[in-house]
Amino acid sequence: MDATPTPAGPMLLVCDEAGRLRALDWEGYEARMHRLLRLHYGEGGCVLEPARDPSGRTSALQAYLRGDVSAIEALPVETAGTPFQREVWRALREIPAGTTTTYARLAERIGRPTAVRAVGAANGANPVGIVVPCHRVVGANASLTGYAGGIERKRWLIDHERTHAPRA
Repeated sequence: MDATPTPAGPMLLVCDEAGRLRALDWEGYEARMHRLLRLHYGEGGCVLEPARDPSGRTSALQAYLRGDVSAIEALPVETAGTPFQREVWRALREIPAGTTTTYARLAERIGRPTAVRAVGAANGANPVGIVVPCHRVVGANASLTGYAGGIERKRWLIDHERTHAPRA
């Protein structure tokens, strides 16, 4: 596990031997990270070792934090999860930086308009926040809801992306 300083607080990263990001969370939320890793990979199914960085994930995250919000788009991630969760997580990566969507629109995007609560649960089980941008999902009334790293971090991430996202 690596720790990377950010303007929103230290970020924790876990990658596998191939450099694929397996988990990303915030300092102070290590218990949540370990719980998600156990849920996704089973007890002892994910060994935490000092990580090499062949994919450049740390430099891509630092570039993102400096304002190149597209720098994380190509970062390789590897997640377990159910097929439904992985479908939601793929759809999250399609939300452009600087924009938000609702849980209902995300459910519609994956062709499951009645699965709003399941989409919310999958969003909350995302082990690779920021890179799989669960922070870009807001409540139906555009309120900032449900971010495991805290609402202030969610607000910071959304504001950061809106400030630095390329203009269409």
